[in-house]
Amino acid sequence: MRPDELFEEAYRASGTAVLGYALRRSVSREDAYDVVAETFATAWRRRADLPAEPDEVRPWLFGIARRCLANTARGAERAGRLGARLGDALAGAEVPDPAVLHEHSTDRRRLTDALRQLSPEDRELVTLIAWEGLTPAQAATALGLAAGTARVRLHRARTRLRAALAPSADVEETSGAH
Repeated sequence: MRPDELFEEAYRASGTAVLGYALRRSVSREDAYDVVAETFATAWRRRADLPAEPDEVRPWLFGIARRCLANTARGAERAGRLGARLGDALAGAEVPDPAVLHEHSTDRRRLTDALRQLSPEDRELVTLIAWEGLTPAQAATALGLAAGTARVRLHRARTRLRAALAPSADVEETSGAH
C-alpha cells in the first residue's frame, strides 16, 4: 500500500479510538477535537513513517496524540497564568473551575483522585491499557518504553491504584457505627 492509502486506513480504523483517548484526557470536547485534528495532521505529515503492521498503527497514533495533548496542556498552563493575572485584575469576580464542571459522579471523582496519586507516566500507562484497550507491549510502544519495563511499571502502578481506591478504615468504622 502507498503511504496515502495506509494513512486513510489508519484514520478509518483508529479515528474513533484516538477521539476516545483525547476525550478522556481533555478538559473539554472542543479541546479533544483539536487534539484529534492535530494528531491526524501530524500523522499525515509523517505518513511515510506510518507502521506497516496494523497492530502498530494505533499505538503510533496514541504516541502522537500524547504529544499533542502535552502541547495543549502547555498552552492551557500559559492561558491559566494569563487568567490568574486577569483574575487578580478583576478581583471579586468568581470564575467556575472547568474541572469541577466535568465531574459527574462520586465514582469518577474517586477514580480521578486515585489516578492523580500516580505519577503522570504511570497514569498514562494504566489508562492506555484500561481505557484505550492497548496491550502492555502496545502501550510501551506508545510511551517509548521497553515492553518489560512497561509490565513492571504497570504492576506497581496497579498495586498503588488498588490501594488508593480501597476504602479506608475510618470510612468503614464510621459507616458501621450508623
